[in-house]
Amino acid sequence: MKRISTLIIVLLSIISQAQNGAPASPYYNGFNWTQTGMTLKDALATKITNTHTHELSYSQVWEALKIVDLDPTNSNNVLLVYGWENGTDADATNDRTRSKTNNGGSNGQWNREHIFAQALGNPDLGQAGPGADAQMLRACDVSRNGSRGNRLYTAGSGNSGTVGQYWYPGDEWKGDVARIILYMYLRYGTQCLPIYDVNGTTISTDSNVPEILLQWNAEDPVSQHEDNRNTYLGNASNTYGQGNRNPFIDNPYLATVIWGGPIAQNRWPTIFLSAPTFDFASKISVFPNPSFDGNITISTEENLNEIDIISVNGQVIKEFKNPEKINSNYNLTSLPKGFYFIRFSTENQTTVKKITVN
Repeated sequence: MKRISTLIIVLLSIISQAQNGAPASPYYNGFNWTQTGMTLKDALATKITNTHTHELSYSQVWEALKIVDLDPTNSNNVLLVYGWENGTDADATNDRTRSKTNNGGSNGQWNREHIFAQALGNPDLGQAGPGADAQMLRACDVSRNGSRGNRLYTAGSGNSGTVGQYWYPGDEWKGDVARIILYMYLRYGTQCLPIYDVNGTTISTDSNVPEILLQWNAEDPVSQHEDNRNTYLGNASNTYGQGNRNPFIDNPYLATVIWGGPIAQNRWPTIFLSAPTFDFASKISVFPNPSFDGNITISTEENLNEIDIISVNGQVIKEFKNPEKINSNYNLTSLPKGFYFIRFSTENQTTVKKITVN
């Protein structure tokens, strides 16, 4: 049995690696990749809705997660979202893996975590349809699941945990969370607006999408675990397959093409995907916002001549003439605590964004 399980994982690995280079075939055959912005968003929404031919029951999700959340390094265990260690301290609630058969509702077991909190949907996601979508549900320690509860996600760093009244999913899981929430937005529309589940400033091109999701999608690349579950769930012939895929796992850059923001990993470099043309302000992303360590990153394709840090009283605190650009990013460090405006200037354009340094 162990050899069979290992073979399945190897095969899934080979299949998923094919995503680096070209869209999954035949799933995306004939799809129009010249679309951008909201046109692309709507087309992908139609695609993943029409191909979602097998809806799981809430009880079937238990068995689905025992397959799709398998630890790629140990087929006896599932990976636990928000976890980061195993056995190095007495706190089992932060475990990263656990026996796949140790599921239930008691402390020390794992259960089904709604990445898009069930009660935050409008209406409530329930235990069918969106509430039983295995693309969204993840294996999670029971106690850690309870700690997250219905807290909105927010900016943070390090391991998962509370940030005031909010929840940070952890450095390893923030990309997974972002791609799942963006999937839910496409699949279920206004019932699952990202602003219902995430705290933060929204982007100018879509007031339903917090900037932090695009940041997380860019900072935390797709893992083998995400690929494996997406490949299984995308095949309706599998026992617990749904028939649809998460496009943002297939290629995180699709989020950039739709909403702009930080430039995410492009897994299909041979496919011409052009980012839409936005106004100057929407071409610049500042993150994290708020910043908790005085450091911020400015992501843009624009060549900036000057960056000015301005106090709420209108005083220029710092000036950066011809700032150094590393790839697509400018980095500012050691900013003092407070509220600021940042003015970005090119030869013929200027825009201002507000930031908070805690």
